[in-house]
Amino acid sequence: MARITTQVKAAVRQRIMRRVGPIDLRQVHRVPDKLIWPLLRDGYDPLPRLAAVREADPVTRHTSFMGLTLWLVTGDAECRQVLANSADYSNDIRPFVGQEAGADTGVIGGLGFTDPPDHTRLRKYLTPEFTMRRLARLRPRIAAIVEGRLDALEAAGDDADLVRDFAFPVPFLVICELLGLPDEERDTFRTLTSARFDVTYGGAGTFGAISGSREYLMDFVRRQREEPGDGLVGQIIREHGDAISDFDLAGLADGAFTGGLETSASMLALGTAVLLERPELYRRLAEEPELVGPTVDELLRYLSVVQIAFARFAKTDLDLAGHRIQKGDVVICHLAAAGRDRRVGADDEFDPHRGSASAHAAGHLAFGYGFHRCVGAELAKMELRIAYPALARRFPDLATREDEHHFREKSIVYGLESMPVDVGT
Repeated sequence: MARITTQVKAAVRQRIMRRVGPIDLRQVHRVPDKLIWPLLRDGYDPLPRLAAVREADPVTRHTSFMGLTLWLVTGDAECRQVLANSADYSNDIRPFVGQEAGADTGVIGGLGFTDPPDHTRLRKYLTPEFTMRRLARLRPRIAAIVEGRLDALEAAGDDADLVRDFAFPVPFLVICELLGLPDEERDTFRTLTSARFDVTYGGAGTFGAISGSREYLMDFVRRQREEPGDGLVGQIIREHGDAISDFDLAGLADGAFTGGLETSASMLALGTAVLLERPELYRRLAEEPELVGPTVDELLRYLSVVQIAFARFAKTDLDLAGHRIQKGDVVICHLAAAGRDRRVGADDEFDPHRGSASAHAAGHLAFGYGFHRCVGAELAKMELRIAYPALARRFPDLATREDEHHFREKSIVYGLESMPVDVGT
């Protein structure tokens, strides 16, 4: 009977697809609440409902949307199983936004939405630029950017806002330095990057924001072809020339912003808010370098600001933790839920001394897992390891009130819209 029911559902879904035609997420102007409730939070914590779902079954049928069946994966081991499997799952979302799979035109490109062998080919261009040796060259510049933004925070006085004056500008300026964007164009590009993860207005808002930034980056790449600069884009052009297309190179640059701007900004703001609730720990970061690394890793696990990984599309019928996933089903790995999985020694408490007692001490999923793990993870951690201690040194009495925290409500990347602070000077 179960098999017959499955076959009937598959036949119905095929008929729906034939009737409505290809799915284009760009036409979605509102995402239903039944789909996005896992993105909601209670302060720093995922909703209790999410923990209840994970404890009952770490793999659950979430809902149906536009003829697709969506599965929600909330367990650590189960997320790793999905994220490491490039044979049975695809990351290629392009057919769902009016773009052919593998097309070298359109809006979507870069590593996050690409499968092997294209993913393997593209990543080889980017990986050398994120080695610790090359990133070490950025360390003095990152430190200078942090100090400059601390000056701006102090100058703001009674109007100081940690998000506006510090948390957002630091990673934005770091990525501009990394890519080699001209100073005079940075404000223009900044306006194009803020609406990418907000799902309030569905695909229409998200992909509209992506399209605007992609147009700028395509133009930037074309100009770099003529006169390569010192940044990542110019370096790749000098080393590989026409072996990489403008579309692919713009996609890699776009991915650097996608993966490193809102995520790092959210970590800087939310992480500081968590630390200010523990003033002794906050001040110790300024004086005890050995405490910084474990604290950053625990903040990454505890906050998991990238709430879900890029959607995976089942390429074949398969079994996942006892559930039958059908070809074409969408599998969503909830990284924040996996980060609280008690089966691997994690929980809902923030503990920078968690150490080797937990698999999540440094093995969290905040940067993803497998071949799509964030290539800029070490750069992000470098920024955090520089910024938190510098903030504590400059403003040991920094203060904020929880009732003044304005959290994002419906965003794949969780964070604060604003965070007024008293710098204590």
